[in-house]
Amino acid sequence: MSTQAPCVVLVYQRTTLPWVFDSAERAGIRIILVPRPDEAVSPDRLPPAVADVLRLDIDGDRAGALATLRRLHETTPFQGICTLYDPAVPFVAEAAELLGLPGIGRDAALGAQDKRVMRERLAAAGLNVPRFVGLKAPSTWEEAAHLDFPVVVKPAHGFSSLGVTKAERPEELKAVVEEVWQVCRDKLGRSQGLIVEEYLDGPEFAVESLAHRGEVTVCSIGYKGEPEGPYFEESVYRAPAVLPEAVRDAIRHEVTAAHTALGIADGPTHTELRLRGDRPYLLELGARIGGSGVSGYIVRNVTGLDFAADALRIATGLPPRAFGADRTPSATGAAANYIVPCGGSGRITAIHGLEELRADPRVDHIVQMLFPGDVVRPYPDFTGYPAFVLSRHDTTAEAEEFHRTLETAIRIEYAPESSER
Repeated sequence: MSTQAPCVVLVYQRTTLPWVFDSAERAGIRIILVPRPDEAVSPDRLPPAVADVLRLDIDGDRAGALATLRRLHETTPFQGICTLYDPAVPFVAEAAELLGLPGIGRDAALGAQDKRVMRERLAAAGLNVPRFVGLKAPSTWEEAAHLDFPVVVKPAHGFSSLGVTKAERPEELKAVVEEVWQVCRDKLGRSQGLIVEEYLDGPEFAVESLAHRGEVTVCSIGYKGEPEGPYFEESVYRAPAVLPEAVRDAIRHEVTAAHTALGIADGPTHTELRLRGDRPYLLELGARIGGSGVSGYIVRNVTGLDFAADALRIATGLPPRAFGADRTPSATGAAANYIVPCGGSGRITAIHGLEELRADPRVDHIVQMLFPGDVVRPYPDFTGYPAFVLSRHDTTAEAEEFHRTLETAIRIEYAPESSER
């Protein structure tokens, strides 16, 4: 029997986002890293858990990427494959099926990645979903004109807040659909359809869960603000959310039932939902650790349990150590992510306030994605977030107060930039 540490192929994870690599090291799991095509990886700066680097082009040469993985698995077997990057979820599911590795399967991956299919399956299961219409082409926009306005137009295969835009009135719908369709072509290289759904007001929440052999454990529920649009730029994530226990139970029930409806029996999930009164409505459920690893940080610092390590264990066919279906992890502290808003557009000339935060004992990580010289396009062309500020606190109230100070402490300056795309 081999005593070698299990090995997982990790697809399209940036090394600048450290949490999953840290969890792998703690769990004794080796990583074969498949970097993003646009990321230059320096061998001398790899996280300790990374045993090897493998270049694959899963978008431009999917068949070639699968063939490369098959050859590698035949010569040097690995025990699992996973991703934290939402667009790569279907590829990972297909690769796992091809190689006989643990995974959610291609059909479940489709339901978790295509928002039209997700809505249909959730509605068929009797879960709370807003009324919606799937569009196959921008010319079909009138098919959604009967919905109650305002509505939200989303790329069916989008992620983060890419292209998500609210249309307040029916007369705006055609222009918004055409605009979002063009964003898909510009940012994704293609459009695979849109979904138009009735806008849900009320607070937004993120739910981190872990499934193993069909049993689902809701690990944490966090507050995500009350974005009103029109472009839904994310700004905060604070956990645990302060909610009545009856509402928490309703959220757990809805999220658990959504796993069953989508056929997700193993692995981590990141669910976003809104509350209307005390009723949770699912916005989306991703079959991955959320926020490129941020969700792992949140769960670990709220509960003390290593969510990402258990997700990796499940990817190798091993049982999770920290979570079980017979209990709900309790909160022992609070954790937060302040997502620095773009606050404008143009060429960044300066970002003020981040350096001063590095000495703050509450701050564990400042992950900067945009820098002076980078160009931020106006919404709905989502450029990306300038930075994440991840912090630990004794209570959620303290995290909320800290975020209020960051609203004025961090400031971005811009110079005008051409509107060309």
